[in-house]
Amino acid sequence: MRLSSLRLAARNLLLHKLRSFLTMLGTILGVSSVIAMLAIGEGSKREAVEQIRQLGATNVIVRSVKPPTEAIATSTTETGGSGQPTSRIIDYGLRQKDLERLTSTMPTVRRAVPIALARQHVQRRVRRMQNARVLGVTPEYREVKNLSVARGRFVSDPDLRGTANVVVLGDGAAQLLFSYEDPIDKALLIGDGAYRVIGVLATQASGSATPGALGQQDFNNDIYVPMTSLKRRVGEYQSVSRGSSQEFERNELSEITLTVWNEDQVSQTAAMARTLLEQTHANKKDWELQVPLELLQQAESEKRLWNLVLGSIAGISLLVGGIGIMNIMLATVTERTREIGVRRALGAKRWDITFQFLVETIALSATGGILGVILGVGVPLLVTASFGIDTAIVWWSAPLAFAISVGIGIVFGIYPARRAALMDPIEALRHE
Repeated sequence: MRLSSLRLAARNLLLHKLRSFLTMLGTILGVSSVIAMLAIGEGSKREAVEQIRQLGATNVIVRSVKPPTEAIATSTTETGGSGQPTSRIIDYGLRQKDLERLTSTMPTVRRAVPIALARQHVQRRVRRMQNARVLGVTPEYREVKNLSVARGRFVSDPDLRGTANVVVLGDGAAQLLFSYEDPIDKALLIGDGAYRVIGVLATQASGSATPGALGQQDFNNDIYVPMTSLKRRVGEYQSVSRGSSQEFERNELSEITLTVWNEDQVSQTAAMARTLLEQTHANKKDWELQVPLELLQQAESEKRLWNLVLGSIAGISLLVGGIGIMNIMLATVTERTREIGVRRALGAKRWDITFQFLVETIALSATGGILGVILGVGVPLLVTASFGIDTAIVWWSAPLAFAISVGIGIVFGIYPARRAALMDPIEALRHE
Protein backbone atom coordinates (compact mmCIF):
# COMPACT_ATOMS: atom_id res chain seq x y z
CA MET A 1 0.00 0.00 0.00
CA ARG A 2 2.85 2.37 0.87
CA LEU A 3 4.57 1.64 -2.45
CA SER A 4 1.40 2.33 -4.40
CA SER A 5 1.00 5.63 -2.53
CA LEU A 6 4.53 6.62 -3.53
CA ARG A 7 3.86 5.76 -7.18
CA LEU A 8 0.56 7.65 -7.11
CA ALA A 9 2.22 10.71 -5.55
CA ALA A 10 4.95 10.74 -8.21
CA ARG A 11 2.38 10.36 -11.01
CA ASN A 12 0.27 13.24 -9.71
CA LEU A 13 3.29 15.54 -9.49
CA LEU A 14 4.49 14.66 -13.00
CA LEU A 15 0.98 15.16 -14.35
CA HIS A 16 1.26 18.90 -13.66
CA LYS A 17 4.95 19.60 -14.30
CA LEU A 18 4.72 23.39 -14.58
CA ARG A 19 2.59 23.72 -11.45
CA SER A 20 4.95 21.44 -9.53
CA PHE A 21 7.97 23.49 -10.64
CA LEU A 22 6.34 26.79 -9.70
CA THR A 23 5.43 25.31 -6.32
CA MET A 24 9.05 24.29 -5.77
CA LEU A 25 10.41 27.66 -6.91
CA GLY A 26 10.12 29.27 -3.47
CA THR A 27 12.03 26.37 -1.91
CA ILE A 28 14.67 26.45 -4.66
CA LEU A 29 15.31 30.16 -4.18
CA GLY A 30 15.24 29.85 -0.40
CA VAL A 31 17.78 27.01 -0.25
CA SER A 32 20.07 28.58 -2.87
CA SER A 33 19.99 31.95 -1.13
CA VAL A 34 20.97 30.34 2.20
CA ILE A 35 24.03 28.68 0.63
CA ALA A 36 25.02 31.57 -1.67
CA MET A 37 24.64 34.34 0.92
CA LEU A 38 26.58 32.41 3.54
CA ALA A 39 29.32 31.62 0.98
CA ILE A 40 29.72 35.26 -0.08
CA GLY A 41 29.63 36.46 3.52
CA GLU A 42 32.07 33.77 4.65
CA GLY A 43 34.51 34.67 1.87
CA SER A 44 34.66 38.34 2.81
CA LYS A 45 34.87 37.57 6.52
CA ARG A 46 37.66 35.05 6.07
CA GLU A 47 39.69 37.60 4.14
CA ALA A 48 39.24 40.21 6.87
CA VAL A 49 40.02 37.73 9.65
CA GLU A 50 43.11 36.48 7.78
CA GLN A 51 44.42 40.03 7.42
CA ILE A 52 44.08 40.54 11.16
CA ARG A 53 45.51 37.10 12.00
CA GLN A 54 48.62 37.87 9.96
CA LEU A 55 49.33 40.77 12.29
CA GLY A 56 49.88 38.16 15.00
CA ALA A 57 47.62 37.03 17.83
CA THR A 58 50.46 37.45 20.36
CA ASN A 59 51.51 40.87 19.08
CA VAL A 60 50.86 44.35 20.40
CA ILE A 61 51.54 46.98 17.73
CA VAL A 62 52.42 50.60 18.51
CA ARG A 63 52.47 53.02 15.57
CA SER A 64 53.52 56.60 15.10
CA VAL A 65 50.71 58.91 14.06
CA LYS A 66 51.13 62.45 12.80
CA PRO A 67 49.05 64.54 15.20
CA PRO A 68 46.74 67.39 14.17
CA THR A 69 48.55 70.50 12.91
CA GLU A 70 47.69 72.57 15.97
CA ALA A 71 49.11 69.88 18.28
CA ILE A 72 52.46 69.55 16.47
CA ALA A 73 55.50 70.90 18.27
CA THR A 74 57.92 72.65 15.94
CA SER A 75 61.40 72.13 17.25
CA THR A 76 63.25 74.46 14.86
CA THR A 77 62.18 77.39 12.73
CA GLU A 78 64.37 79.30 10.28
CA THR A 79 63.30 82.66 8.83
CA GLY A 80 64.22 84.43 5.65
CA GLY A 81 64.91 88.09 5.12
CA SER A 82 61.21 88.94 5.20
CA GLY A 83 60.83 87.41 8.63
CA GLN A 84 58.48 84.72 7.28
CA PRO A 85 59.23 81.05 8.04
CA THR A 86 61.01 79.33 5.15
CA SER A 87 61.52 75.94 6.78
CA ARG A 88 60.71 74.11 9.97
CA ILE A 89 61.25 70.74 11.58
CA ILE A 90 58.25 68.81 12.91
CA ASP A 91 59.16 66.26 15.55
CA TYR A 92 56.66 63.53 16.46
CA GLY A 93 56.12 59.80 16.88
CA LEU A 94 58.00 56.96 18.52
CA ARG A 95 61.64 57.14 19.55
CA GLN A 96 64.43 54.67 20.17
CA LYS A 97 64.14 55.48 23.86
CA ASP A 98 60.47 54.36 23.73
CA LEU A 99 61.64 51.01 22.38
CA GLU A 100 64.25 50.66 25.13
CA ARG A 101 61.77 51.65 27.84
CA LEU A 102 59.11 49.21 26.61
CA THR A 103 61.52 46.26 26.46
CA SER A 104 63.24 46.96 29.78
CA THR A 105 60.08 47.70 31.79
CA MET A 106 57.70 44.94 30.73
CA PRO A 107 58.72 41.35 31.52
CA THR A 108 55.94 39.92 29.36
CA VAL A 109 57.63 41.16 26.15
CA ARG A 110 59.51 38.34 24.45
CA ARG A 111 60.66 40.39 21.48
CA ALA A 112 60.36 43.97 20.25
CA VAL A 113 60.76 44.69 16.54
CA PRO A 114 61.10 48.32 15.40
CA ILE A 115 60.35 49.64 11.90
CA ALA A 116 61.45 52.89 10.29
CA LEU A 117 59.64 54.23 7.24
CA ALA A 118 60.89 56.55 4.51
CA ARG A 119 59.19 57.67 1.31
CA GLN A 120 61.72 57.51 -1.49
CA HIS A 121 61.95 57.41 -5.27
CA VAL A 122 63.18 53.98 -6.39
CA GLN A 123 64.59 53.43 -9.88
CA ARG A 124 65.90 50.60 -12.01
CA ARG A 125 67.05 51.97 -15.39
CA VAL A 126 63.94 53.50 -16.96
CA ARG A 127 61.54 51.90 -14.49
CA ARG A 128 60.76 53.80 -11.32
CA MET A 129 58.48 53.92 -8.31
CA GLN A 130 57.58 57.38 -7.08
CA ASN A 131 57.22 57.95 -3.34
CA ALA A 132 57.68 54.24 -2.58
CA ARG A 133 57.47 52.86 0.95
CA VAL A 134 61.00 51.94 2.03
CA LEU A 135 61.05 50.14 5.37
CA GLY A 136 64.10 49.95 7.59
CA VAL A 137 63.82 46.57 9.32
CA THR A 138 65.69 44.03 11.42
CA PRO A 139 65.97 40.29 10.64
CA GLU A 140 63.17 39.51 13.15
CA TYR A 141 60.68 41.49 11.07
CA ARG A 142 60.15 38.60 8.62
CA GLU A 143 59.10 36.18 11.35
CA VAL A 144 56.90 38.68 13.20
CA LYS A 145 55.02 39.66 10.04
CA ASN A 146 54.85 36.07 8.67
CA LEU A 147 56.63 36.94 5.44
CA SER A 148 57.81 34.23 3.03
CA VAL A 149 60.87 34.66 0.84
CA ALA A 150 60.29 33.43 -2.72
CA ARG A 151 63.86 33.97 -3.98
CA GLY A 152 67.11 34.88 -2.32
CA ARG A 153 67.10 35.80 1.38
CA PHE A 154 65.90 38.40 3.86
CA VAL A 155 67.92 41.02 5.76
CA SER A 156 70.43 39.38 8.14
CA ASP A 157 72.34 40.43 11.26
CA PRO A 158 75.62 40.97 9.31
CA ASP A 159 73.68 43.31 6.95
CA LEU A 160 72.43 45.22 9.98
CA ARG A 161 75.84 45.50 11.66
CA GLY A 162 77.60 46.49 8.44
CA THR A 163 74.90 48.96 7.26
CA ALA A 164 74.97 47.03 4.00
CA ASN A 165 73.39 48.53 0.88
CA VAL A 166 71.12 45.56 0.28
CA VAL A 167 67.41 45.49 -0.43
CA VAL A 168 64.57 42.95 -0.35
CA LEU A 169 61.64 43.60 -2.67
CA GLY A 170 57.99 42.81 -2.25
CA ASP A 171 56.55 40.76 -5.10
CA GLY A 172 54.70 43.75 -6.56
CA ALA A 173 57.78 46.01 -6.36
CA ALA A 174 59.88 43.35 -8.13
CA GLN A 175 57.33 43.18 -10.95
CA LEU A 176 57.21 46.97 -11.30
CA LEU A 177 60.98 47.47 -11.33
CA PHE A 178 62.24 44.33 -13.07
CA SER A 179 59.25 42.95 -14.97
CA TYR A 180 60.29 39.40 -16.00
CA GLU A 181 64.00 39.92 -15.26
CA ASP A 182 65.47 38.09 -12.27
CA PRO A 183 66.22 40.86 -9.76
CA ILE A 184 68.62 38.90 -7.53
CA ASP A 185 72.07 40.57 -7.37
CA LYS A 186 70.87 43.40 -9.62
CA ALA A 187 71.34 47.04 -8.62
CA LEU A 188 68.75 49.76 -8.17
CA LEU A 189 68.65 53.30 -6.81
CA ILE A 190 66.84 54.28 -3.62
CA GLY A 191 66.99 58.05 -3.47
CA ASP A 192 70.61 58.80 -4.40
CA GLY A 193 72.05 55.51 -3.10
CA ALA A 194 72.72 52.30 -5.00
CA TYR A 195 71.48 49.06 -3.44
CA ARG A 196 71.87 45.38 -4.37
CA VAL A 197 68.79 43.14 -4.45
CA ILE A 198 69.25 40.10 -2.20
CA GLY A 199 65.71 38.74 -2.06
CA VAL A 200 62.13 38.82 -3.32
CA LEU A 201 59.18 38.07 -1.06
CA ALA A 202 56.30 35.80 -1.98
CA THR A 203 52.93 37.45 -2.63
CA GLN A 204 51.33 38.29 0.67
CA ALA A 205 47.91 36.71 1.21
CA SER A 206 46.62 39.88 2.86
CA GLY A 207 47.22 41.51 -0.50
CA SER A 208 46.15 45.03 0.18
CA ALA A 209 44.38 47.44 2.39
CA THR A 210 45.29 46.42 5.90
CA PRO A 211 44.38 49.38 8.09
CA GLY A 212 46.94 51.19 10.15
CA ALA A 213 48.76 54.41 10.75
CA LEU A 214 50.85 53.84 7.66
CA GLY A 215 47.73 54.01 5.51
CA GLN A 216 45.86 51.77 3.12
CA GLN A 217 48.35 50.28 0.67
CA ASP A 218 49.46 47.15 -1.08
CA PHE A 219 52.17 45.63 1.11
CA ASN A 220 53.45 43.67 -1.91
CA ASN A 221 54.92 46.97 -3.14
CA ASP A 222 57.00 47.49 0.01
CA ILE A 223 60.80 47.66 -0.15
CA TYR A 224 62.93 46.48 2.79
CA VAL A 225 66.46 47.58 3.73
CA PRO A 226 68.49 47.15 6.94
CA MET A 227 67.40 49.75 9.49
CA THR A 228 70.99 50.92 10.04
CA SER A 229 71.37 51.50 6.31
CA LEU A 230 68.16 53.52 6.12
CA LYS A 231 69.14 55.71 9.07
CA ARG A 232 72.68 56.29 7.77
CA ARG A 233 71.92 56.97 4.11
CA VAL A 234 68.40 58.35 4.16
CA GLY A 235 68.22 59.78 7.66
CA GLU A 236 65.30 60.48 9.97
CA TYR A 237 64.12 63.67 8.29
CA GLN A 238 61.56 63.61 5.50
CA SER A 239 61.19 66.69 3.34
CA VAL A 240 57.64 67.93 2.71
CA SER A 241 57.10 70.97 0.48
CA ARG A 242 54.21 73.26 1.38
CA GLY A 243 53.97 76.15 -1.04
CA SER A 244 56.93 78.49 -0.61
CA SER A 245 57.99 76.90 2.68
CA GLN A 246 59.80 73.67 3.34
CA GLU A 247 58.93 71.28 6.17
CA PHE A 248 61.05 68.46 7.54
CA GLU A 249 59.31 65.71 9.48
CA ARG A 250 61.33 63.74 12.01
CA ASN A 251 59.80 60.39 12.84
CA GLU A 252 62.48 58.13 14.30
CA LEU A 253 60.43 54.89 14.43
CA SER A 254 57.23 54.31 12.50
CA GLU A 255 56.20 51.17 14.33
CA ILE A 256 57.16 48.90 17.21
CA THR A 257 55.77 45.37 17.34
CA LEU A 258 55.83 43.78 20.78
CA THR A 259 55.55 39.99 20.88
CA VAL A 260 54.51 38.38 24.17
CA TRP A 261 54.93 34.80 25.33
CA ASN A 262 51.27 33.74 25.08
CA GLU A 263 47.84 35.16 24.28
CA ASP A 264 46.89 35.48 27.96
CA GLN A 265 49.50 38.24 28.34
CA VAL A 266 48.32 40.36 25.40
CA SER A 267 45.75 42.51 27.23
CA GLN A 268 48.06 43.08 30.20
CA THR A 269 50.96 44.07 27.93
CA ALA A 270 48.76 46.42 25.91
CA ALA A 271 47.57 48.17 29.07
CA MET A 272 51.14 48.54 30.36
CA ALA A 273 52.39 49.88 27.03
CA ARG A 274 49.54 52.38 26.88
CA THR A 275 50.34 53.65 30.39
CA LEU A 276 54.05 53.97 29.62
CA LEU A 277 53.52 55.87 26.38
CA GLU A 278 50.98 58.20 27.94
CA GLN A 279 53.63 59.17 30.50
CA THR A 280 56.41 59.77 27.98
CA HIS A 281 54.20 61.36 25.30
CA ALA A 282 52.18 63.56 27.64
CA ASN A 283 49.58 65.70 25.86
CA LYS A 284 50.72 64.31 22.50
CA LYS A 285 48.51 62.39 20.09
CA ASP A 286 51.40 61.08 18.04
CA TRP A 287 50.97 57.32 18.60
CA GLU A 288 48.31 54.65 18.50
CA LEU A 289 48.13 51.14 19.88
CA GLN A 290 46.62 48.20 18.05
CA VAL A 291 45.91 44.75 19.51
CA PRO A 292 45.33 42.19 16.70
CA LEU A 293 43.93 39.61 19.15
CA GLU A 294 41.12 42.00 20.15
CA LEU A 295 40.45 42.83 16.50
CA LEU A 296 40.37 39.10 15.68
CA GLN A 297 37.90 38.36 18.47
CA GLN A 298 35.72 41.26 17.36
CA ALA A 299 35.85 40.15 13.71
CA GLU A 300 34.89 36.57 14.60
CA SER A 301 32.01 37.84 16.75
CA GLU A 302 30.79 40.03 13.90
CA LYS A 303 31.15 37.06 11.55
CA ARG A 304 28.84 34.93 13.72
CA LEU A 305 26.31 37.76 13.92
CA TRP A 306 26.49 38.32 10.16
CA ASN A 307 25.92 34.62 9.46
CA LEU A 308 22.90 34.71 11.76
CA VAL A 309 21.46 37.71 9.93
CA LEU A 310 22.04 36.15 6.49
CA GLY A 311 20.58 32.85 7.66
CA SER A 312 17.49 34.59 9.02
CA ILE A 313 16.91 36.45 5.75
CA ALA A 314 17.28 33.25 3.74
CA GLY A 315 15.08 31.42 6.25
CA ILE A 316 12.27 33.85 5.48
CA SER A 317 12.54 32.83 1.82
CA LEU A 318 12.18 29.18 2.84
CA LEU A 319 9.17 30.05 5.00
CA VAL A 320 7.53 31.80 2.06
CA GLY A 321 8.26 28.73 -0.07
CA GLY A 322 6.60 26.51 2.54
CA ILE A 323 3.49 28.68 2.58
CA GLY A 324 3.38 28.42 -1.21
CA ILE A 325 3.52 24.62 -1.01
CA MET A 326 0.69 24.56 1.53
CA ASN A 327 -1.52 26.78 -0.66
CA ILE A 328 -0.99 24.59 -3.72
CA MET A 329 -1.64 21.41 -1.76
CA LEU A 330 -4.88 22.85 -0.35
CA ALA A 331 -5.97 23.62 -3.90
CA THR A 332 -4.94 20.11 -4.93
CA VAL A 333 -7.03 18.57 -2.14
CA THR A 334 -10.11 20.47 -3.34
CA GLU A 335 -9.39 19.48 -6.94
CA ARG A 336 -9.08 15.78 -6.05
CA THR A 337 -12.03 15.52 -3.63
CA ARG A 338 -13.81 12.89 -5.72
CA GLU A 339 -10.62 10.82 -6.02
CA ILE A 340 -10.32 10.85 -2.23
CA GLY A 341 -13.92 9.67 -1.90
CA VAL A 342 -13.32 6.79 -4.33
CA ARG A 343 -10.21 5.65 -2.47
CA ARG A 344 -12.00 5.75 0.88
CA ALA A 345 -14.92 3.79 -0.58
CA LEU A 346 -12.48 1.12 -1.81
CA GLY A 347 -11.08 0.67 1.70
CA ALA A 348 -8.31 3.23 2.05
CA LYS A 349 -7.88 4.41 5.61
CA ARG A 350 -7.42 8.00 6.72
CA TRP A 351 -3.73 7.36 7.32
CA ASP A 352 -3.34 6.19 3.72
CA ILE A 353 -4.82 9.46 2.44
CA THR A 354 -2.60 11.46 4.85
CA PHE A 355 0.46 9.53 3.75
CA GLN A 356 -0.28 10.05 0.06
CA PHE A 357 -0.58 13.84 0.28
CA LEU A 358 2.31 14.11 2.75
CA VAL A 359 4.54 12.18 0.35
CA GLU A 360 3.64 14.60 -2.45
CA THR A 361 4.51 17.58 -0.25
CA ILE A 362 7.82 16.06 0.86
CA ALA A 363 8.66 15.17 -2.76
CA LEU A 364 8.05 18.79 -3.78
CA SER A 365 10.17 20.25 -0.97
CA ALA A 366 12.96 17.65 -1.31
CA THR A 367 13.24 18.12 -5.08
CA GLY A 368 13.21 21.87 -4.59
CA GLY A 369 15.90 21.47 -1.94
CA ILE A 370 18.17 19.44 -4.25
CA LEU A 371 17.79 21.95 -7.08
CA GLY A 372 18.37 24.77 -4.57
CA VAL A 373 21.61 23.16 -3.36
CA ILE A 374 22.89 22.87 -6.94
CA LEU A 375 22.00 26.49 -7.67
CA GLY A 376 23.37 27.67 -4.31
CA VAL A 377 26.76 26.03 -4.95
CA GLY A 378 26.90 27.38 -8.50
CA VAL A 379 26.15 31.03 -7.67
CA PRO A 380 29.26 31.64 -5.49
CA LEU A 381 31.46 30.01 -8.14
CA LEU A 382 29.90 32.29 -10.76
CA VAL A 383 30.38 35.37 -8.54
CA THR A 384 34.06 34.51 -8.02
CA ALA A 385 34.67 33.88 -11.72
CA SER A 386 32.78 36.97 -12.91
CA PHE A 387 33.63 39.61 -10.29
CA GLY A 388 36.74 38.24 -8.58
CA ILE A 389 35.04 38.31 -5.17
CA ASP A 390 36.34 35.65 -2.78
CA THR A 391 33.64 33.21 -1.69
CA ALA A 392 33.83 30.20 0.61
CA ILE A 393 31.03 27.64 0.68
CA VAL A 394 30.26 26.71 4.28
CA TRP A 395 30.23 22.91 4.40
CA TRP A 396 27.22 22.70 6.73
CA SER A 397 25.06 25.18 4.79
CA ALA A 398 23.98 22.71 2.06
CA PRO A 399 22.78 19.84 4.32
CA LEU A 400 21.26 22.32 6.77
CA ALA A 401 19.33 24.20 4.06
CA PHE A 402 18.17 20.90 2.51
CA ALA A 403 17.04 19.54 5.89
CA ILE A 404 15.16 22.77 6.63
CA SER A 405 13.44 22.64 3.23
CA VAL A 406 12.26 19.06 3.86
CA GLY A 407 11.20 19.97 7.40
CA ILE A 408 9.21 22.94 6.11
CA GLY A 409 7.59 20.63 3.55
CA ILE A 410 6.49 18.26 6.31
CA VAL A 411 5.22 21.05 8.58
CA PHE A 412 3.28 22.83 5.87
CA GLY A 413 2.08 19.58 4.31
CA ILE A 414 0.45 18.15 7.43
CA TYR A 415 -2.55 20.47 7.37
CA PRO A 416 -3.57 19.81 3.71
CA ALA A 417 -2.96 16.06 4.20
CA ARG A 418 -5.10 15.91 7.36
CA ARG A 419 -7.79 17.97 5.70
CA ALA A 420 -7.94 15.44 2.86
CA ALA A 421 -8.00 12.49 5.29
CA LEU A 422 -10.82 13.93 7.41
CA MET A 423 -13.19 14.34 4.46
CA ASP A 424 -16.49 12.47 4.69
CA PRO A 425 -16.32 9.70 2.03
CA ILE A 426 -20.00 10.09 1.04
CA GLU A 427 -19.72 13.86 0.63
CA ALA A 428 -16.47 13.42 -1.29
CA LEU A 429 -18.17 10.99 -3.75
CA ARG A 430 -20.93 13.52 -4.39
CA HIS A 431 -18.39 16.23 -5.28
CA GLU A 432 -18.47 17.13 -8.99
